[in-house]
Amino acid sequence: MRNLSMLIDFYELTMANSYYHHHKNEEAVFDLFFRSVPDDGGYAVMAGLEQAIQYIQELKFDEKDIDYLRTKKLFDEGFLTYLLNFKFSCDVSAIKEGTPIFPNEPVMVVRGPIIECQLVETMLLLTINHQSLIATKTSRIVYAAKGRSVLEFGSRRAQGYDAANFGARAAYIAGVIGSANTMTDRDFKIPALGTMAHSFIQSFDNEYDAFLAYAKTYPDSTVLLVDTYSTIHSGLPNAIRVYNDYLKPMGKTLKGIRIDSGDLTYLSKKAREMLDAAGLAETKITVSNSLDEYLITNLVQQGAQIDAFGVGERLITSKSDSVFGGVYKLAALKDNGAMIPKMKLSDNVVKTTNPGVKKLYRLFDQSSNKAIADVVTLDTEVINENEPYLLFDPNFPWKQKLVSDFRAVSLLEPIFKKGKLVYQKPSLEEIRSYHKEQMSTLWDEVKRFENPHPYYVDLSRKLWQLKQDLIEKYAKNS
Repeated sequence: MRNLSMLIDFYELTMANSYYHHHKNEEAVFDLFFRSVPDDGGYAVMAGLEQAIQYIQELKFDEKDIDYLRTKKLFDEGFLTYLLNFKFSCDVSAIKEGTPIFPNEPVMVVRGPIIECQLVETMLLLTINHQSLIATKTSRIVYAAKGRSVLEFGSRRAQGYDAANFGARAAYIAGVIGSANTMTDRDFKIPALGTMAHSFIQSFDNEYDAFLAYAKTYPDSTVLLVDTYSTIHSGLPNAIRVYNDYLKPMGKTLKGIRIDSGDLTYLSKKAREMLDAAGLAETKITVSNSLDEYLITNLVQQGAQIDAFGVGERLITSKSDSVFGGVYKLAALKDNGAMIPKMKLSDNVVKTTNPGVKKLYRLFDQSSNKAIADVVTLDTEVINENEPYLLFDPNFPWKQKLVSDFRAVSLLEPIFKKGKLVYQKPSLEEIRSYHKEQMSTLWDEVKRFENPHPYYVDLSRKLWQLKQDLIEKYAKNS
């Protein structure tokens, strides 16, 4: 077990020390949310909750941590003793992993003593931001593949060990069928996939000998990399020859080929033609080589004869938009027994936060089971499914829509109560299945890559009015 207590922004410690010094540790509420979808997409995917839970459960400051902090000559001894005896006692609620999520809605809420809330900020953001980023990118890639298999091949290009492992986990949630990363098979039961590299073929006197040696080692699962020298003139003929000379007489088949370079549309069509002519209609064609959702979309549209896509660096690093902009903001603070709404007012409108203790609902159409909108409400509000509900754009409130015949689902699940885990953690397979089911509730217009239809995240009338009142109050006092 690693001690991650010091993976923390230093200002969280200096603030916490000041809170402690001034006997200020009242109950607070912090919202974790994000402001925009990567790649200008229509949705994101929640991931990383299980690792956030593990972090909270294991959070402690040991003597080594305290000795280090003492050397900074900034912290009260009483505060250092507080850290040494630290025990997390907050309530935490969160959206389930695999759920489509949208900007400016709380995906995690932490409620408890303000020092505790402050100290977990960095790790919660780090964990949710990273895995949600990779899950979002993967979901787009899987959608582009239109039912064809996607494999995660990015370990060697990931930005560190944890990024490779937890990135593969997030990718599996969002639909890849396996990973090249063996550790994720051991730790997460994500199928480890892979056959050979070009170096294996180059190590033999010729390509045929390399293919034959591999077939003899793995006769039941022979997949050959055919582009080391020439896919059409060398690789495919030698693969077919090994099938005829060795596999076919044994009653075995050539399970697949992989192409890692060249014009993948042309080469896959030609490969399919050659394989079919050789009686290998069941042999699968996998391609790799710097793929992403845009290239995969083009390949599919061009009629490429591809059964599976191996996607590496552009998935595991979310290369086209490598930041998931999750933030963690104070929403309420207890004063004289009452929770007082708090908000950040900014000259930049998108940085103005939603105040108060809140709930989050998703409205689904009863007949189609498609998601209509998300509604952020005050925690005292309940959306009545038996009455029509008026949705309105919080930025342009005259844009309204009255909906009926819907079901309202509360999205924030209790995770911790007073520091005790109350959430029944699902298996990774359950999260993966749940994600697939949840994606079916989004309209294709929301999932398209170019100019996706905006998914509505609305505020209840009471929350919207509270926000307007606070904006007016802060403006007068500024």
